[in-house]
Amino acid sequence: MRPRGVGGRLQICLALHGKGAGARMFLDLGVPEMLNSLVAQGVPPFAVVAVDGGDNYWVARNNDDPQKMLTVDVPTWMANRGFETLPFAALGISMGGYGALNYARNPGLSAVAAVSAALFSNWPDARGRNAFADQAQWEATEPLRHPDDIRTVPLGVWCGTSDPFVAQARQLVTKAHPRITAIGAGGHDAAYWRKVLPDVLHFVGETLP
Repeated sequence: MRPRGVGGRLQICLALHGKGAGARMFLDLGVPEMLNSLVAQGVPPFAVVAVDGGDNYWVARNNDDPQKMLTVDVPTWMANRGFETLPFAALGISMGGYGALNYARNPGLSAVAAVSAALFSNWPDARGRNAFADQAQWEATEPLRHPDDIRTVPLGVWCGTSDPFVAQARQLVTKAHPRITAIGAGGHDAAYWRKVLPDVLHFVGETLP
């Protein structure tokens, strides 16, 4: 997804979808139109690249390793398509927020945006998602357990006050000290995400190197 009429070798922001969804989630939420609007407002143009990552919270399971896909495969795909090789930012919605915060532990990002991030305060809650191989994998990947790894990246956190993950969002804010915190009216649904995504993308665009 790139702004209309903008050519050249754009830098990219990775977009990670939620559980039960796929890359097209960001088309359905209207991201292309939002990018057009941002550029019209004077935000430097960038592209949003969404990929399918399965339903296992963007962590390795059996023969599937979505984080390895992001770090090894995506740069090659981007180079072949005329984009900058390495993403400058990552955003994730729900389960994708879990994945984006994990991806942000790799060096080099200018921004990470967590929207309605599906995070877990304890192993019983995480185990109920049937996504993690075992408790050790969850402990190794749970962003709330590794706040120091993401404090060096400019972070934005968005969550609705009626979202079942709002308590964890507040924990993330306390532990990671984001640059932007927006916890306001809304639930864990497309209506809330459409409402906040323009601000999310604006935050991302402002960090463009």
